[in-house]
Amino acid sequence: MKSETVIKVRKARIENISSLPTVPGNLQRISNIIEKPSLTLDEIGRFIASDPALASKVLKMVNSAMYGFPGRITAVSYAVMLLGLNVVKGLLLGIAVFDIMEQTMRGLWAHSVGCAVATRCIAEKKGIKDPEEFYIAGLLHDIGKAILALEYQKEYEKAMEGAAEAKIPIYEAEKKVFSDGHAEVAMWLAEKWRFPRNLVEVIAYHHRPSLSRTAPLETAIIHVADIIVRARGIGFAGDSYVPDLDTQAFDLLSLSDIDIKEILLKIDEATDAIYDSTE
Repeated sequence: MKSETVIKVRKARIENISSLPTVPGNLQRISNIIEKPSLTLDEIGRFIASDPALASKVLKMVNSAMYGFPGRITAVSYAVMLLGLNVVKGLLLGIAVFDIMEQTMRGLWAHSVGCAVATRCIAEKKGIKDPEEFYIAGLLHDIGKAILALEYQKEYEKAMEGAAEAKIPIYEAEKKVFSDGHAEVAMWLAEKWRFPRNLVEVIAYHHRPSLSRTAPLETAIIHVADIIVRARGIGFAGDSYVPDLDTQAFDLLSLSDIDIKEILLKIDEATDAIYDSTE
């Protein structure tokens, strides 16, 4: 009962992210606008265009190898139209949390982008509608780690130390320290930011894909993408442990050896752009 109360208190605190003293102003502003229930593409486009530094980062990321559009995009309005509301929201959040990720856990951004690229690649192979939305799920799936490490620094350091000493995944070590973990935190934020239910579920269950009810295929995709990127050694996700692969999730995707090689190639092609796109 005590742990349930602690989780409720932490959930309420994190959901009020705009007022957290440790959260940078850029993330606070972005969080405030994307929470609006009536947000439109025009409105979010004007918001981006009103901030030259933010607009520059958006265009730089959209034109990087991480997205791979054939022609150069020079107008924010065109970028917003191409990507759609949910992808633009996720892209803004990705830009905003980059500094937090590098401040709290160096290498987490690289891992997140690698996972985003792998997620989109698998989604395209499986014929998923709107694969760019699942790129965003990959980009944000570990945002809970950054927020926990920012708001509960000593406790999260304890979790990371526990993972290293016991040779267990960071999400298991988080449970020992917090009773909940980064997946739950990311889920709370995804709900607050009004992402579609299937994206919320993908983020919530990326370590436990068998629990997904509304998006089992999509959740299997991000689970497998996460493990591929970890096994590839791209970035750092809080531990040096490659989690166990859920064989049912892997079987659901029916990926061939050629598919895996193509996914790895896509990840490697995007690696050089990971940091350039946010400078």
